[in-house]
Amino acid sequence: MEHRTVLLQESIEGLALKVGDIFVDATLGRGGHSAFVSEKFGENIQIVGIDADPLSIKASEERLKDLKAPFKALKGNFRDIDTLLESIGVAHPDKILFDLGWNTNQFEEGGKGFSFQKDEPLLMSYGDNPDFTASDIVNTWEEESIANVLFGYGEEQYARRIAKRIVLERAEKPIATAKELADIIADSVPFFYRRGKINPATKSFQALRIAVNDELKALAEGLEKAFSILSPQGRMAVISFHSTEDRIVKNFFRELQAQDKATLINKKPLTPSRSEVNENPRSRSAKLRIIEKI
Repeated sequence: MEHRTVLLQESIEGLALKVGDIFVDATLGRGGHSAFVSEKFGENIQIVGIDADPLSIKASEERLKDLKAPFKALKGNFRDIDTLLESIGVAHPDKILFDLGWNTNQFEEGGKGFSFQKDEPLLMSYGDNPDFTASDIVNTWEEESIANVLFGYGEEQYARRIAKRIVLERAEKPIATAKELADIIADSVPFFYRRGKINPATKSFQALRIAVNDELKALAEGLEKAFSILSPQGRMAVISFHSTEDRIVKNFFRELQAQDKATLINKKPLTPSRSEVNENPRSRSAKLRIIEKI
């Protein structure tokens, strides 16, 4: 499945890029935003991309290799955006973008257990050789803790039913693969839920991915560090797809405004047009927020 970059035009226009800017694509993915910026500005913009997934780094470098904009891809977590940029001599970028959407290609690549349909090890970690995996959660955590993760990070309404079934199944044998877990989840929920528009394991897998990669804390840290190094009159944009993520972004931006450190470019989040949602249903929950540093 081809990944489609959500709110592409709106996010880049909202950043108000200009000649000579240093643009940081803090969630590089397959390079959709960076490629668009390069095509629009050519050699007049310097682009730096950050991603924890080595496959995304490789794919983005291949995509942008023939474009004119100076481009550097850095492997790492955006929670370390300040030290990553410092390592290449970038102290104060002018524009920073966080696209928190999930790259659909990663469901099919990497062998890390992100796909519902594949008998891959139950890892769900962005990095290589992880110390903590989704297998640790589903095979060792208490039932209540599993339910709390599924509900808190995935807003899964059947979290308790799913957690109970997971504990019963692992008592027979450890849950080893992503497909095994997806099948267990499907068997845990009502029939109508299995026949819905999305795979019944979607929210649970999202929750496990967030927990394994400590995504919410990483987001809070990344936003704070990014704003601290952002140049005066620089802009920062965030595209979120999950209500908990959006709440973190909204509260952080509002606090900056209250402290007279930043101005909200859009008081209410921008959302995809009806035509974009029709073409890409995954975009329907996207929200774009933008601030400018004072």
